[in-house]
Amino acid sequence: MTTTVTRALSGAVYVLLLVGATLYSQYSFLLLFGLLLLFSVVEFCKLVALKPIIPLIIATVGYVLFNLNHTIKTNEILLLIAALLVSIRSLLFLFEKKDRFLDAQAKYVFLIGYLIIPIIIFTKIPFINNQYVPEIIISILVIIWANDTFAYLVGITMGKNKLFERISPKKTVEGFVGGVIFAVVAGILLAEFYIKKPDETTIKWIIIAMIVSAFGTLGDLIESKFKRIAGVKDSGNIMPGHGGFLDRLDSIIFVAPFVYLFYQIIYYVS
Repeated sequence: MTTTVTRALSGAVYVLLLVGATLYSQYSFLLLFGLLLLFSVVEFCKLVALKPIIPLIIATVGYVLFNLNHTIKTNEILLLIAALLVSIRSLLFLFEKKDRFLDAQAKYVFLIGYLIIPIIIFTKIPFINNQYVPEIIISILVIIWANDTFAYLVGITMGKNKLFERISPKKTVEGFVGGVIFAVVAGILLAEFYIKKPDETTIKWIIIAMIVSAFGTLGDLIESKFKRIAGVKDSGNIMPGHGGFLDRLDSIIFVAPFVYLFYQIIYYVS
């Protein structure tokens, strides 16, 4: 079996698993992302040379507390603030010129604020209106996939100017712009023909698409920085042709707090 076929098949299985679990019920959605969180924690611990036992306990307890029990809005806002602060720290880490190893404290800050909390926040997004709306999650995933796919296609066909060559030599400015354009197109189509809810307007999904494109790209670059320091190409090898779960979730992880923040702003303004 060729590498391309293997990559296509494993990618299709991954997409079907995410879409199927999200649409089936809120419980299958939460179960799947709980498992993805644990797998990602193990991969992240390998990247930063951290023993996984305590991180797995932290991830499990945090996920259970914030998803299997009713949490007040204040706690979710505190989680959001923590994630946004670590997002700023992650950006500083990305743009540092020296590729330095992290100390123990920094490893746990990134583990909790860069990985664990954002996935918890992502699982809160479809419940923003106090009911489970899987179409929101499916739409965000589709936009991420559209952005990644067309950034790659436009990049390999038209890309000339490097976006951030020191961290990711293959990414180009042209690819980034192409990804944004097709992500916005996907957002418009989803708002018009799929979500079909009065409060999920086309303009809202155009903005979400731009948020996803910008912060999804940054999330991919940040994970590439972690891999660069660790001296590895992929975070894992559980998905043939795609690397590890962390490689597939890097955009979701960094996008989640900003999409959640956008929804909170819309909620309080309206």
